[in-house]
Amino acid sequence: MTVTALLVSHDGERWLPAVLAGVAAQNRPVDAVVAVDTGSRDESRTLVEAAWGAENVHALDGSTTFPQAVRAALATLPPTSTEAPEAGLDDEWIWLLHDDANPDPDALLALTLAIEEYPDADVLGPKLREWPSLRRLLEVGLTITGTGHRETGLERGEYDQGQHDEPRQVLAVNTAGMLVRRRVLEELGGFDDELPMFGNDIDFGWRAAQAGRTTMVIPQAVVFHAEAAHRGVRRTPLTGRHTHFQERRAALFTMLVNASGRALPWQVVRLFLGSLLRVLGFLVVRSVGEALDELAAVLSVYSRPRAVLAGRRARAGRRGEASSARSLLAPAWLPYRHGLDFLTDLATAATNQASDVAERRRAAKLADAAPPPTSGRSRASVDEEEELLQDSGIVARFATNPVAMVLLLFVVLAVVAARPAFGTITGGALSQVPADAADWWRLHVESRHPLGTGTDVPAPAYVLPFAALATILGGSTGAVISSLMLLAIPFGAWGAWRLLRVVGHLVDTRDLPRWLHVWGAVTYGLVPATSGAWGEGRFGTVAVAALLPWTALAALGFADPERDRRWRAAWRTALLVALGAAFVPGVWLFALLVAAIVLGAAAFVAPRVLRDRDVWGPPVAGLLAVPVLLAPWLLPLVTTGSAPGLLLEAGRLPGDRVDFLGLVTGRLGDLGAPWWLGVLLAVLAVLALVPRSTRVPVIVCWLVALAAAIVAAVLGLVRLSLPATETRPSLGLFVVILQGVAVIATVLGAEAYLRRLHDGAAHPLWQRAVAALLAVGAAVVPLGGLGWWLVNQDDALTRTEQAVVPAYMEQSSQLGVEHGVLVIRGSVDDGVDYRVRRGDGITLGEDEILSLADVDRDFDAAVRALVSAPTSAVAKTLGDAGIEYVVLPSPADGTVAAGLDATAGLVQASAEDRSTRAWKVDRPLEAAGVESRTSALRVVLLVVQGLAILVVLVLAAPTLRKARDE
Repeated sequence: MTVTALLVSHDGERWLPAVLAGVAAQNRPVDAVVAVDTGSRDESRTLVEAAWGAENVHALDGSTTFPQAVRAALATLPPTSTEAPEAGLDDEWIWLLHDDANPDPDALLALTLAIEEYPDADVLGPKLREWPSLRRLLEVGLTITGTGHRETGLERGEYDQGQHDEPRQVLAVNTAGMLVRRRVLEELGGFDDELPMFGNDIDFGWRAAQAGRTTMVIPQAVVFHAEAAHRGVRRTPLTGRHTHFQERRAALFTMLVNASGRALPWQVVRLFLGSLLRVLGFLVVRSVGEALDELAAVLSVYSRPRAVLAGRRARAGRRGEASSARSLLAPAWLPYRHGLDFLTDLATAATNQASDVAERRRAAKLADAAPPPTSGRSRASVDEEEELLQDSGIVARFATNPVAMVLLLFVVLAVVAARPAFGTITGGALSQVPADAADWWRLHVESRHPLGTGTDVPAPAYVLPFAALATILGGSTGAVISSLMLLAIPFGAWGAWRLLRVVGHLVDTRDLPRWLHVWGAVTYGLVPATSGAWGEGRFGTVAVAALLPWTALAALGFADPERDRRWRAAWRTALLVALGAAFVPGVWLFALLVAAIVLGAAAFVAPRVLRDRDVWGPPVAGLLAVPVLLAPWLLPLVTTGSAPGLLLEAGRLPGDRVDFLGLVTGRLGDLGAPWWLGVLLAVLAVLALVPRSTRVPVIVCWLVALAAAIVAAVLGLVRLSLPATETRPSLGLFVVILQGVAVIATVLGAEAYLRRLHDGAAHPLWQRAVAALLAVGAAVVPLGGLGWWLVNQDDALTRTEQAVVPAYMEQSSQLGVEHGVLVIRGSVDDGVDYRVRRGDGITLGEDEILSLADVDRDFDAAVRALVSAPTSAVAKTLGDAGIEYVVLPSPADGTVAAGLDATAGLVQASAEDRSTRAWKVDRPLEAAGVESRTSALRVVLLVVQGLAILVVLVLAAPTLRKARDE
C-alpha cells in the first residue's frame, strides 16, 4: 500500500507550519507528497517548498478551483497500474489535505488500519474537530437533507467525548483528510468543476455511492480543521465576500444533478420555494447579505439548466447497479426539525435582550468582586465543562426542580379553571365569532361596512392579528378566542416571571430567592381572572394583561449599552405596544405619557445623555412607529369622527364599571374575586416601602402607579357621547398596571426583608413574627385567587344567550345585505332601541364598529314613525334600506304590535316565541348605500401597514448569526 499526501494551499501561511509538522509527525509516514499552491499572496508556497521540496510543489494561478488543483496534482504522479484490482495492485491511495487541516499523529495510521478491517471501503474519512479549540466536533461523516442542508448529525457546539467513535458507512466525508483510492478518484472523474470551492465532498460521496462504492468514516482518525473559507477568515478570488452564495449554489447544484429522475420535478419545485422561504428567514434575522446570496444562488443554478442536465448525463454514465445512496441520505423529517429549531432560537433570542442587560451588569459586578483563580485550569476549559453540564439532563433537572414543578402545576390549574373556553364562548363583552377567517379579513379590508345602515367607521385594529391567527389555525375563528382566553394567563405569568428576574438582577446582582419570583408571576398572571375581566369576556383587558410584562421587558432594552440593541428594543417595543393598543388603545397613550415623563426627568437629571440621538431616538422612534403600524384603523377613526374609540377597549358596550375601590383592589366589576385579596396586595406594596435597600426602585414603582392612578381619576370624570349611547372610558388597563406595579414593588420589598433575616444577625421576636405574618398574607393572595377561580364559574361566558331572531330569518339574512332584520326593543312610553341584523348577525369586531357608527337620521326617523304612526311609506323606506323582517322580541309592546299589524306593506310572520312578534316587509328590497366597498385610500393604508409590519419585524428580529471576521 502506498499513500500519497496531496495538499492544496492558498494564503494559508498562518496554519501551514502546524499542518506540515502534523504530516511529518504521522506514526504511519506518507510514501509520497505533492502540493499545489493556487496563487498565494503570502509565504504559503515557500513554507511548503521548504518542507516537501520545490520539485513536489506546483504553482497555479489564483483562479484555479479545488477540482482543478487536485486534477493537476494527480497528473504529476506516475500513471496508475493497469493490472486488475484482484491482482492486489490496487493499493495506491491519495490522502487529501487542506492547508488549514492539521492531522493528529495517529490519523493516517487509523485510516490505513481501517483499510485492512474494511477492505471493501474505497473512501475513508477522519473525524473533524474544531481548530483551535480542538474539542468541539465539526463532522463525523456527512449527508444532505432534501432541502440541500449539509447535515453532520451533530448537535450545535457538541464536544467530542467518544460518543460517535463507531466506524460506519456514510454518504460522504470531508475532503480535509479524505483517504481515497486513486483508481476510484480517477474513474469517477475527480471532483466536479461546477463546484469550485464548496460541496465537493458530498457530491463526490453521492456519486461514489451511486457507482456502488463504499465510503466509511473512521472516528479513530482525527483531523483539526479551521474551516477558514467557510468562516470567512480567508477570502479567495473564488468566494470574495459571498461565501454563503458559493455554499448554497453548491448545495442546490448537488441536489439537482444527483436526484433520481422520479424525484427531480419535486426537487426543482421544493428547492426553489424553499430557497425563497430561506430568503425571508434571513431577512427576519436581519441577515440581508445572506438573503441576497441565497437569492443569487437559486437564480444562478436555475438560470443554467444546461449545466444541470450535463451533470446529470455525466453521472448517469457512471451509475452502478448496487447503489446505496438513497439509504445514506438524511431522513425526510429532518428539515422540519431544523425549521422548528430556527423558530425556537428566534423566539429565545427575541425574549432574552433585557435579561442580557441585567446579566452583563451582574457579571461585571461579580467579576470585580471575584478572587483570582486558584487553579491552573484555563477559563476556556472551565466554560466548556459548564456548557457540557448545562446541556445534559434537562428533563431530569426539570422534574427535580420544585420551582419548575410549581409553575407547571399553576399552568395546569389555570387551564382547568379556564375550562369554559374549550368550547364556543360568547357573552358579556364577547360577541359571537364570525363563521370563517375570511370574514375578519373582509372586515379589515373594507372601508365601508354593510352593518346597520352602512358605516365608514374602521374595523378594530385587533381584527388583523385575529384574522392572521385564524388563517394559521385553518380558518377556525373560535379557536382564536379559545386560545386567547386559555393561554393569556399562563403567558402573562411567564412574562412576569422573566420581568421579575431581570428587575431583580438590575436592583441587586446577588442571587435572589426564586420563590418570590414564582409568587409574583402567579399573582400577576391571575390578574385577568381575579379582576373579573376574564369572567366578563373582556378579552381586550385579558390580552393586554398578557402582553404588558413582555412590553416592559422589551422596553428595558433602552438601557442597553450597545447602540444596536437599543434600536432593536425600539422596534420590539413598537410591535408589542401596537399589538396591545390594537386591543386597548390606551396602551399607546399611556406609553406616550410614560416616555414623556422619563425623557423629561432624564433631561433634568442628565441633560448630556439626551444629546446623543442613539439614546433618545429609540424610544421616540418606537412610539412613533405605533400609529404607522395601526394606520388603517387610527387614521379613519379620527377622520370619521370616531375618536372616542381611542378611550375604549375591545369588546361590546357597556364597558367596565371601575370605581375608586376597584382601582385599589383591582376589580373591574361584580365578577371579580373577593375585594380583600386586592387589599392584601395593596398592603404588601405599602410595606415594601419600609426596607431602605430597595426603597428607591419601590418608589419608582409607586410613581408609575401614581401616574396611572391620576390618569384613571381624570378619565373617570369623562363621559363619552357615542352616537347611540353614553359611556365612560375603559379603565381596565389601569387596573392591570396598578396590580402589576404592586406585584413588582412587593417582590422587591420582600427580597430586602428576606435578605435582612438571612444576613446572620439576631432579630427580635416581633420582627420575625411580622415577617411570618407577611409571608402568610402574601401566600393567601395567589392561593386565594387561584382557588376562587377554580371553584367560581359564575361568569358571563357560561350564560347562554337566548336567540331573538327566528332561525328562518337568520338563514334569510345570510342571502345578502338586502335581507336585513330590524330588531326593536322597548315601548313607546319608555323609549325604543333598535338594531339591524345582516348576515351572521353582529360578530366580534362588528360590535365596536356599530357602537361608534353615526346614526342614519332618515332611517332613525323611519323607525320612530314605525313605532308611533306607521304608514305604507315607512314600509317602503324599510324595503329601500334592505330590511326584510321586523321583530319585536319578547315581551312585545302591545301598542306597537297593533300598529304594525294594521300597516300596509307589513305582513305578519311567524315567531318561535309566542310573546315575540314578527312581520315581513312586503315591498321590493334594496340595499342602497349599505353595500361594502374598499376605497383607494384604504388600499394605500393597508399597503403602508403591511410594509411597516414587515420592516419592523425585520428590524426587531435578533441577529442569530455572528458577523464573519474581516
